[in-house]
Amino acid sequence: MAYYDVFNGDADGICALIQLRLAEPRDSVLVTGVKRDIALLQQVQACKGDVVTVLDIALEKNSAALQTVLAAGASVLYCDHHFPGELPTHPCLTTLINTGAEVCTSLLVSAYLRHAHAHWAVVGAFGDNLHSSAAALARSIDLEPALLEPYERLGICINYNAYGASLTDLHFTPQDLFQRLLRYQTPAAFLQADTGTFAALEAGYHDDLAMTVQATRLLETEAAAVILLPDAPWARRVSGIFGNLLVNQAPKRAHAVVTERAGQGYLVSVRAPLQNRTGADAVCRQFPGGGGRAGAAGINDLPVAQLDTFIDVFQRHYR
Repeated sequence: MAYYDVFNGDADGICALIQLRLAEPRDSVLVTGVKRDIALLQQVQACKGDVVTVLDIALEKNSAALQTVLAAGASVLYCDHHFPGELPTHPCLTTLINTGAEVCTSLLVSAYLRHAHAHWAVVGAFGDNLHSSAAALARSIDLEPALLEPYERLGICINYNAYGASLTDLHFTPQDLFQRLLRYQTPAAFLQADTGTFAALEAGYHDDLAMTVQATRLLETEAAAVILLPDAPWARRVSGIFGNLLVNQAPKRAHAVVTERAGQGYLVSVRAPLQNRTGADAVCRQFPGGGGRAGAAGINDLPVAQLDTFIDVFQRHYR
């Protein structure tokens, strides 16, 4: 029997898996990738009796691979907060799926474990830009208020590390970062003991954010803004976090960060207004490779010829 842990390489996916493996340690095969690499389940060659855990990747994008894994005789725990499409039913499949705008996978896992390792869920929620949800969970577990700010910074930095066209864009591979973090029962223990990892992430985050002075605003109204970033590793790393930062600064406005891809199209990150976390997935699913959730979604490869169409659809949706 083999164990597989399949997880998104961002803060939500990593923090969800940390909670599960602190509660139930396993020597598992880790399957993950950059933030946008979500067709991960097809990498699992499961056999009868294997146990597969899938965290924070859309079931809709992995439906065929899921059916293959189940047909092979493996059991699957699937926990996610993205649009799932049609949910399959199978005696070996357990699903924990909630697409609510204020929910993330780390929060779902925390509830599943009766908040046994909820400190990591707070970090995951902060990383997923769910500040209110993170703060609410912190209050419910009587988290020391002084830990909120460092937990928020850690969540943001873990999430920042996931963005890139390939693993070479990242400061740490998601597998490596997960294993570094898993050594500690709480994020506070990690922050105290492994200052080098956090310092490297935070320095990269601030350096890359400083480069956004090169951004070009293609659209800016009271309701919507579209920002263009150049084809560069720093721009790919900061694309999602920059969108989060912008929407926190202007919570009534929707934001789209469009990053050039070496003349081959654009990578798009959409953030719905914080005061109306709806529509990001609906906008992005109108284009090939688009998907996500109501509050935050993206398009992996928007053709150059469709940029103006995207801007028009985006602006009309949020005006």
